[in-house]
Amino acid sequence: MNRLLVVVGARPNFVKVAPVLHALRGSPLEVTLLHTGQHYDHALYGSFLEQLDMPSPDFHLGVGSGTHAEQTAGVMIGCERVLLEHGHEIVLVPGDVNSALGAALAAVKLGVSVIHLESGLRSGDWTMPEEVNRVLTDRLSRLLLCHSQEAISNLAIEGIAGEHVQLVGNTMIDSLLRLHDPERAHEVVAAHGLEPDDYLLVTLHRPATVDDAEQLATTMEVLGELAEHATIVFPVHPRTRKHLSQARLPCDRIRLLDPLGYLDFIALQSLARLVITDSGGVQEETSALGVPCVTYRTTTERPVTVTLGTNELVGLDPVALLAACRRRLAEPSQEARPPIPLWDGAAGERAASAIQAFSASSPSR
Repeated sequence: MNRLLVVVGARPNFVKVAPVLHALRGSPLEVTLLHTGQHYDHALYGSFLEQLDMPSPDFHLGVGSGTHAEQTAGVMIGCERVLLEHGHEIVLVPGDVNSALGAALAAVKLGVSVIHLESGLRSGDWTMPEEVNRVLTDRLSRLLLCHSQEAISNLAIEGIAGEHVQLVGNTMIDSLLRLHDPERAHEVVAAHGLEPDDYLLVTLHRPATVDDAEQLATTMEVLGELAEHATIVFPVHPRTRKHLSQARLPCDRIRLLDPLGYLDFIALQSLARLVITDSGGVQEETSALGVPCVTYRTTTERPVTVTLGTNELVGLDPVALLAACRRRLAEPSQEARPPIPLWDGAAGERAASAIQAFSASSPSR
């Protein structure tokens, strides 16, 4: 019986692997969960894990914050120790955080097979640490599980193709569809004193959007202008909070909130008139929910959300951001679109089947 170590480092990783873990229950694989602690969130160790129907992690590395090199090195050291002590034959890493690359490097140097969940995403922007992590993790992996056809194409361009590249769909959408409760969403919106379809939800946290004081101040001015049309609800990432403390908010209709739990956040997403974001996952969630989204970035590693979803990429130009949002707000409510292929709530089952088949063909230690 092969032993599978699933490595997570940030909250979105839990959302992505939960459907896979559900589908692997009862399989011959012995599955254990390792949390690197790259992003430590107290909410993970209570209701969040219960909501996702996930077990508590078996291993905790406690890597914490630090430079990219410090985090990656800490994950490598911790994962190497666990792999040597417990003899796992396979490591599964999701996404593109430093934990994914660190765990993949530790595993491959010990001859342990790596499976990458959410392979093939590419933005083409090598200034993004996530892009480096994606490309290198894919290169180290023996089974690459992709969320869309464009990811398959991206890998083929890099010479990665064959039976070890498989299209399984988007496991993050599995969790979204399972946990989104329309009735509860209305309760959450009402609890914040809001009306459905009458507010804009904003999430900004990337260095390109929040680290430059002048850029951030101009962005807040744009939000101030948009607040003349609807209330702005802005759950603030700790990184963004630090920089906002030095900026003056243009009006009291911009409501800054502490970071929200997963269920409350998807509730607010689902009933927003428009979402403004620089996040990758939010582009996917809004497309699945049918909510208009404006992405404040120059590139996206999820172009399927633009071609088949509800997303619009506007760059980092505040004028373009304002124009796109005004145009979207002037449009009638968006008509329902067919779901993106294989974003259907069954991606976890397809991923689990691929993992079991891979394990069956891999020798145990």
